[in-house]
Amino acid sequence: METTAKQLELIDLSKTFITHTRGEVKAVQHVNITIKPGEFMTLLGPSGCGKTTLLRMIAGFELPTSGQILIGGKDVSSKTPDKRDIGMVFQNYALFPHLNVFNNIAYGLKLKKMPKDEIEERVHKALQIVQMDDFAQRVPAQMSGGQQQRVALARALVMEPSVLLFDEPLSNLDAKLRIHMRDEIRRIQKDIGITTVYVTHDQAEAMAMSDRVVILLEGVVQQVDSPQKVYQRPSNEFVSNFIGKANIFEGIVKSCDNQRAEVDIQGVVFSVPETVDYQVGTPVKIVVRPESILVGAKGFVSTVTKSVYMGTTQDYKVQCNGNEVEISDNNPTSKRVYDEGETMEFSLDQDSIHIL
Repeated sequence: METTAKQLELIDLSKTFITHTRGEVKAVQHVNITIKPGEFMTLLGPSGCGKTTLLRMIAGFELPTSGQILIGGKDVSSKTPDKRDIGMVFQNYALFPHLNVFNNIAYGLKLKKMPKDEIEERVHKALQIVQMDDFAQRVPAQMSGGQQQRVALARALVMEPSVLLFDEPLSNLDAKLRIHMRDEIRRIQKDIGITTVYVTHDQAEAMAMSDRVVILLEGVVQQVDSPQKVYQRPSNEFVSNFIGKANIFEGIVKSCDNQRAEVDIQGVVFSVPETVDYQVGTPVKIVVRPESILVGAKGFVSTVTKSVYMGTTQDYKVQCNGNEVEISDNNPTSKRVYDEGETMEFSLDQDSIHIL
């Protein structure tokens, strides 16, 4: 299977809908993203954030109100889907129920009137890639959801597109199969090296599969970064709370030298890794993940309001100076476990603190 991965560029891309009930709706606003050849990029955000509209514009199912879409440096903004050199895998698989697996995969090649021997070669190669060699003669009704999703992926790959698009492809599968299929999709994408844009509302999926993640809110890009940076160094409070769990503290900058900042949080001073040059006295918001809180260390005094054993962690909610703080204490088997109503001291892992 040959694919030529190409760069995908979204330049000042916007989409506005005019509706009878809500009037003008700005679904996507001034998006600028470059997706490198062979990169796996995920569009992530809450319902209605614009991620599906953005994918549909890339695919050609929606025309942008303004801006450009470039694939391999060529403007495809006004081209129909079949002229864009893209493949797409849909949420509902979109297989023809009356055709067997071979003919479902071969359908697009037959429309292009390719020679029969080339069609057979490409279909069998696609089946090998998705590990479905023995299913060529089955019809969709004889297969599980995961198997149908593999066929849908093979059908997209057989066209040897430059860009592969996924529209929430795993949302109809059960939890265990979702994890298996996300690993399989990522493996296949890496093996082929195809430029990929993937839409999901599942944060774990985005974190596990992506080279980079685009976080969207109300059609506006909030952050474009690796999963590690999105989690460890979120750009704002929305991203902090949307990706995983977060505690937000208020602090005051006591000193700053472009490498670390001394920050006073409720009377306790922490040395925070920070490259921004803050003025002394600047009020800041601090994000601390639950697993970055040090249970039993001196710093803050709190009252435990919830204590739940989760196996690998003991999860707490505590009240501290009028604020609710979430804590996830790793490997509780060898540690003291606090009960509800008890007093707990805790501190913060200062190297894991991030100033918003």
